[in-house]
Amino acid sequence: MNSKFHRSWILAVPVLICLALGAIAQVASAEQPRPLKVFLLVGQSNMQGQAHIRTLDVMRLDPKTAPILKEITAENGTPRVCDDVWISCIGCSEEEKVGQLTVGYGSGSDDSKIGPEYTFGIYMHKLLGEPILIIKTAWGGKSINTDFRPPSAGPYRFNETQLENMKGQGKDIEQITADRAEASGHYYRLMLDHVKKVLADIKRVYPDYDETQGYELAGFVWFQGWNDMVDGSTYPNRGAPGSYGDYSDVLAKFIGDVRKDLGAPKLPFVIGVMGAGGPVEAYPPSKQRYSGIHSEFRKAMAAPADLPQFKGNVAAVWTEKYWDMELEALQVKDAVIREKIKQLQNEGKLDRQQAQDALDTQRAEIFTPREIEILTNSCSNAEFHYNGSGKVMTQIGKGFAEAMFEMMEK
Repeated sequence: MNSKFHRSWILAVPVLICLALGAIAQVASAEQPRPLKVFLLVGQSNMQGQAHIRTLDVMRLDPKTAPILKEITAENGTPRVCDDVWISCIGCSEEEKVGQLTVGYGSGSDDSKIGPEYTFGIYMHKLLGEPILIIKTAWGGKSINTDFRPPSAGPYRFNETQLENMKGQGKDIEQITADRAEASGHYYRLMLDHVKKVLADIKRVYPDYDETQGYELAGFVWFQGWNDMVDGSTYPNRGAPGSYGDYSDVLAKFIGDVRKDLGAPKLPFVIGVMGAGGPVEAYPPSKQRYSGIHSEFRKAMAAPADLPQFKGNVAAVWTEKYWDMELEALQVKDAVIREKIKQLQNEGKLDRQQAQDALDTQRAEIFTPREIEILTNSCSNAEFHYNGSGKVMTQIGKGFAEAMFEMMEK
């Protein structure tokens, strides 16, 4: 055999082997679809979602949010229905809601509201380029100190001040303690039960699911906090440095217990740091009295993300950065107008219709048509629900998805 030809053949063998192995891998990949990625969204009323869909249209007026509005709108101008994103949601309405992701998986049963699930699902699907399943469990007015309390934290324990107050009121401390112990972790258990129920029969929620592909728990988003922040009984030194340290400790245990109970030791975990009201340093005079409490609580929420054991797989998303600062400024101006008109009403100088006419007239003199549209169409709920603003909530959902994807890529 020609030695030159022999050497060429020997050198070509590894290349041919690699090509063959690559072809085999491609065939195997085609035959074995990737596991369905499942994301868990959990929390209280802001995870439920209080943003009415009528507040979405004003997003077109802000260059920052106009692209998001385009992303969530179908060609016919209606809210987008996601073909490859499926969702099961409990706690937002009386019955479980399942189906393809679109608007209507927020609070209530009339399909008029959204929470962070809408843009979380849209952008997570866009980033991953594959079908996903969302399991959302959210109940309004729930704490982590009691309702979502994780098993490793033990039952809720009253502090000495609480016990003394109950004793002074002649209450049955033994019975109250037993009741609180029984309530501890009730919604944590409901959350786990529902997750396991969905995972046991995914086709019930996602009809196109191929059971041979299996599933992967790909991420967990936690968006909660209000009930703990306002609980001066459980956190008696609210606003003082470190006053919410117990929240941080319980949340860290919550993350560990969720991972243990779901058999996912490195499950990526996003903490949605409560930010209703916007950045504390930008609070107007009317909100300054809350700045210490809000600041300390937000720090406590974010703290677990900095713990060594959670490095790289727990991220804090500060939702205050999505607050609508333009709307805030307009509301401050509008409040001055409203107060003057209210005073005239109290003096009997204006009836209800005259007051409304006066408000419309003064707004037209002070604000531009664009500003009036923002002022009148951006809100559908209270400030602690992010004003029920679709503009804010869609940014929050997108932020959660981007933070989750960044962890998944590491």
